[in-house]
Amino acid sequence: MVLLLEKEKIMAQKHPLKITVIKKLSSKEVYGHPLSEVSETMAAYCDRLEMGQEFQVDESGAMPAGFCTWAWHDIYPVVTSLRFGGNFPWMKKEGMIISCCSDGARPVLFRIERVV
Repeated sequence: MVLLLEKEKIMAQKHPLKITVIKKLSSKEVYGHPLSEVSETMAAYCDRLEMGQEFQVDESGAMPAGFCTWAWHDIYPVVTSLRFGGNFPWMKKEGMIISCCSDGARPVLFRIERVV
């Protein structure tokens, strides 16, 4: 019973996270050519986030100011897992994952890591 209570206490702990923009891709980089379905007036790369940009997620789990709402929706499941102490067995480092937004024409990749 004591062990179970300790486990519940650890699982209920909410951790802060750091999200880093690690890569921005164009449709040409993803598909080998520009997508004919995408307007030529659209920027080739995401124009909302910058390479190396960092965002902090506090214990509340709220979306950081200035973060893309669409990307937040895409990465929220892994953010929640890491906030509550989850890990991903295929990652060499505990408390970290690489994830991306679902923009099929201009995806952005993120390193999301638990801050200890």
